[in-house]
This record gives sequence, structure tokens and C-alpha cells, in this order.
Amino acid sequence: MTQEVDLFVIGGGINGAGVARDAAGRGLSVVLCEKDDLAEGTSSRSGKLVHGGLRYLEYYEFRLVREALIEREVLMNAAPHIIWPLRFVLPHSPQDRPAWLVRLGLFLYDNLGGRKKLPGTRTLNLHRDPEGAPILDQYKRGFEYSDCWVDDARLVILNALDAKAKGATILTRSPAVTARREDGKWHVTTQNTLTGEKREFLAKCLVNAAGPWVTDVLTRVAGANSTRNVRLVKGSHIIVPKFWEGPHSYLVQNHDKRVIFINAYEGDKALIGTTDIAYEGRAEDVTIDDAEVSYLLDCVNRYFKEKLRPEDILETFSGVRPLFDDGQGNPSAVTRDYVFDLDETAGAPLLNIFGGKITTFRELAERGMHQLDRIFPRMGKDWTETAPLPGGDMPDADFDAFRETLKADYPWLSREMREYYGRRYGTLTRDIIGTATSVDGLGQHFGACLYEAEVTYLVENEWAQTPEDVIWRRTKNRLDMTDAEIARFTQWFNDAHAEAA
Repeated sequence: MTQEVDLFVIGGGINGAGVARDAAGRGLSVVLCEKDDLAEGTSSRSGKLVHGGLRYLEYYEFRLVREALIEREVLMNAAPHIIWPLRFVLPHSPQDRPAWLVRLGLFLYDNLGGRKKLPGTRTLNLHRDPEGAPILDQYKRGFEYSDCWVDDARLVILNALDAKAKGATILTRSPAVTARREDGKWHVTTQNTLTGEKREFLAKCLVNAAGPWVTDVLTRVAGANSTRNVRLVKGSHIIVPKFWEGPHSYLVQNHDKRVIFINAYEGDKALIGTTDIAYEGRAEDVTIDDAEVSYLLDCVNRYFKEKLRPEDILETFSGVRPLFDDGQGNPSAVTRDYVFDLDETAGAPLLNIFGGKITTFRELAERGMHQLDRIFPRMGKDWTETAPLPGGDMPDADFDAFRETLKADYPWLSREMREYYGRRYGTLTRDIIGTATSVDGLGQHFGACLYEAEVTYLVENEWAQTPEDVIWRRTKNRLDMTDAEIARFTQWFNDAHAEAA
């Protein structure tokens, strides 16, 4: 049986999920298909920041930075549980950018985007201020500025949840195997890679939001062409034990003028990255290499008293960023902006999305729908700018006040568990805890903060189908579970999943 829809979206990363949410909220019938898990590619392998892109000012990307800074405020209001302020300390190295240039950049960064919620830049004496304690004594001056942290994979999930709540169909592990124009519409076939089930759809418009695979979908699946293209750039991160006191993070300049983020991560860890390397392999095969590990460690060790070694690394991950190909030779100089390509051949529109960054996904989705005004003249108006994402419907987007309600409602939950649930699920926490009145009511404990009640919620509501979906993308429990705990959970999950199937 063929299902007819208005919009068919290929790609379950942040851009695809954002488009599906926006379109469903305008009253369009929407299907989104993803060949793997939601956010399994680039959208779970970022530096976990919602930021304007301070370094893009050096490439005169003023409009991009301004729009990203504006979106930073919008997203803080939409999802205060998974997006929150983060202060960055930038030690100044006289050998690199001059102090006046850094200060000018930070002044622009403070003022380009109409900053309302976040504190502005301040100058630090690294020998006197506590933020300078872990920094080598040769660095005397520093700056502190604001940006925001984001749980990138959960941001994708929340968009997909909202799209589903507004009527969209979300198909994971179901690649589009064919898409052909037929009588002014798109005939799309998907096939589930776990069950083999095929589904047929007839869509008025096809949206190609496949990220690193955008050209593959364009040519192999849809049999179309475009003058646009993407450049694949590999970005790798390492995770180590946190080696400083305080909630702040660091940003350091390397000799090649690139900047490296050293972010406070998951309480007692540090997330360090990213590299920027032109990539020509399959996006599925991307991994960090020894040269990248050395690059990141050397950059950190250039500034900090405590010297990191390869043995300190707890985890690594790499992603492929699909940057719009603007002809720049230096991967770091390639624009992080996005470009649309609308192909209306044979009356069956195909909207291809090239480039983009996680901070501007909502704006990208909104502008993408503007491209389709003529195709769907009766669709609703823009709506996402003031709408909270699932779990973010807190009065005044005040997470601190919400935290207190969790304490009052669940006094039997430890502070750690309240923070864990609150930061990942916000007001959806109640859907996980349900009628439980003690920790025992959450079911089997698998290690770290993972209980059976949460796993059940993730399987039933958030498309989790494998152990990795649960402990690495929906949560980060893998970082705090022992190998034995991971093995036991994997066995339990697979047995339970097999029984359910």
C-alpha cells in the first residue's frame, strides 16, 4: 500500500529532523527516513556547542556569526534542559593573534547578536584569577566569554519527537533505496535494514537533508544532478578525565591559528577538539588517527601544567562535516553557512540542503520551508522561533526553578539522578519515572545512572533499537559503565529486544 504525503525528508540528522518538525507544525503531512539511528552521523559527533563561531569573524563571516548568536538565544529558550550557558577562558599567547585583535573579536561577539541572557567578556589575570590556576605561568593574560553547551544527539531526538507529536512519521534504519519522479510526484521506497520491510510513499516534494551523504542521495537515489556540492571535513575529539577545578571550559589557540575547545564534559571529564582535515573516504568509516591525537594533545600541553598523554584518553569520536563547497583551499576557512538548491524538474520538487551547522538548524529549516511557499501555498506560518522543544516547556525557560520542582516531586531521587533526568529530559522526566515512589520502582539498575524505566521509555518513545542507541546517543552512560556492566546490559537488551520482536 502506497502512502501519500506532502513532504518526504531523507536524513535523520539535525537538519532533517528540524525540517520535519517545522513542516509538520505548518500542517503538512511528513515522513522522515534515516538509514541508521537518528543523529548517528555528524549530529552526534560535534563539539556539543551552540555558538556563534568566534573564529569565523577572522574570515569576515559577520552575517553568519550574527545569525548564529541570535539563534543561540532562541535555542536557550526552546530547550533550557539540554542547552545551557558555558564560560570559556581563552589564555592569550603573544606568539599568535595580538591581544587587541582578540579583544576586538570578543567585543564584536558580545554585541553582534543582541545578547540578552549571557554575561559579557571580561579580562583575566591568569596569575591571580582562579581560572588561571591550571595554566602555565608563561601565560599571564586571558579573556573569559560566554557560549552555550548542547547535548547534540538529544537535540535531534527532541526535534523528531516534536515532529512526531505533530503528525510526522519517523522511520529509522530505513534508507530510501529508490526515489523517482512519476506524474509530478516522488515515488519513494524505503527498506528497514533490521526487518527487511519495504514501504512505498508518494510525495509532492522531496527534501534531501542527508548531510555527508547529500550528493549520494542526489545522484544514486534520486537520479538527479546539482551544480552545488559539499566538501567533507573530518573533525575528531578526545575525552579525558577533567584536569581543572570549576565549571568553566577553555579555548586555546594553536600555532596554525586554529582554536581548540577544552570543554567540561559529563561532570568529571573533558572533551577536547576539534581537528579540521579534508576527508575523501566513506563517511561511515571515519575514525581518529594518531596524527590527530598528537595534534590535540600537543595543543593542550602547550598551555596547561598537567601534561596529557595518549594513555589518558577515555574515548574518541570522529565525524564528517558536510561543508558547502565555496572553493576555499583551507578546510578551516570553508564557510559553515548553508545553501539550498531547489530542483523543480517535471513538477516534482527536490530541495537539496548543502552545509549548515548545528546552531542554525532551526533557522535553516524555517528558510527551507520558505523555499517551498509556491509548492504548499496553504501551509501554516513560521512558528518555531517561540516554541519550546519537548521537555523544555518550563516557565521563563528557568531550569534552576525546574530543578527545585523535581526535588519537591521526587525527594527520594538523589541529587545526581535529579540532575541526570532533568538535564536530559526536562519536563519529560515524569514520563520516565511514572508512578515510581522509590529507586526500586525504576526497575533493574544497569550501572551509572541507567535504570530499566529509562530504557523502556527510550525504546517505546525515542526509537532506541540497539544498546548503543541507549548508552551512547540517547545518554552517555557508556562513559561511566564498566566493561562488565556494558556487556551485561547489552546481553539483557538484546534478549529483551528479541523477545519483543
